[in-house]
Amino acid sequence: MLAADPTVLNAVLRRDFASFLRKTFHTLTPGQAYVPGWHIHAIAHRLQQVHTGQVRRLVINMPPRSLKSIAASVALPAYILGHDPTRRIICVSYSTELAHKHSNDFRALLDAGWYRDLFPQTRIGLYKNSESEIELTRRGYRLATSIGGTLTGRGGDVIIIDDPLKPIDALSETKRGAVNQWYASTLLSRLDDKRTGAIVIVMQRVHIDDLTGFVLAQSEGWAHLSLPAIAEHDEAIQLADNKVYHRRAGQPLAPEREPLRLLEDLRRQLGSELFSAQYQQAPVPPGGAMIKRHWVQRYSELPSEDRRLSILQSWDTAAKGGPDNDGRSARRGCRPAIVNGTCSTSGGAVWITPGSR
Repeated sequence: MLAADPTVLNAVLRRDFASFLRKTFHTLTPGQAYVPGWHIHAIAHRLQQVHTGQVRRLVINMPPRSLKSIAASVALPAYILGHDPTRRIICVSYSTELAHKHSNDFRALLDAGWYRDLFPQTRIGLYKNSESEIELTRRGYRLATSIGGTLTGRGGDVIIIDDPLKPIDALSETKRGAVNQWYASTLLSRLDDKRTGAIVIVMQRVHIDDLTGFVLAQSEGWAHLSLPAIAEHDEAIQLADNKVYHRRAGQPLAPEREPLRLLEDLRRQLGSELFSAQYQQAPVPPGGAMIKRHWVQRYSELPSEDRRLSILQSWDTAAKGGPDNDGRSARRGCRPAIVNGTCSTSGGAVWITPGSR
């Protein structure tokens, strides 16, 4: 077969990042089956645009265990340095342990026989080969650090930020603010050339004010790929320059690995707020978004008649955002309960007149 020709295969791996990513997966996780999916091509397409310089600011939001870390923190640096071993790359994770794991995976990839054949000019040098920094013979490097780490005197052509905030830390305003402040005051200034340097953020959403929320609120110059575990609405997603995938509302991201019934079970276990953030990439403000918890009050006894006032209730029972979720169909079936008084409806509005029984 043509694909068995090493020359042809190497040409494909050099040109197509999605193919390179698949080969990387087999090298780093030999005991696991690779499950191809359109979403892998979607993230590979965006990351390849970073490599070619078409995209200089990129945010990718995806659920946990979706191959985003291998793609962004390991395969992308190896791919960039394979094509140009003088490039300098800074990779950031929320913890030192995770940063070192990605660094060790990167080293294993560069030492693989197929990679050495593919990129013969990219070799690890003699002087800096640690869990924190791997320097090449051509003086390019991959520098690993954690959020808050020291970067004085260091710079890079590409900065990759991978899951900068643990879900458990998302509840702390102090820790969220520390991540955002370190990015703005330290990391942002580490690009060697602000005109051509690239920044990539890959993460699951954990809070409305996490790093994704922070950078998107600060600038409109970010390319943003958000892939919820369950599609909220129909959308067209670019897989290549000339290829688009049409995803339908309600479709799971990777049905072979996480079918809809499994995701709905996860929603019940995690709770709607946590699932909405980490799996749907749609965090809600504390206390709720469409309906605030403090709006709903309970009474053991009705208020006295001299304290009763006319109450206006507006019912819109749409459960999610989107252009087709305005609640019109829900309002047609609205049957408000009469607690005390008479009830009339008009387009979803309910008036309760006091004193009527």
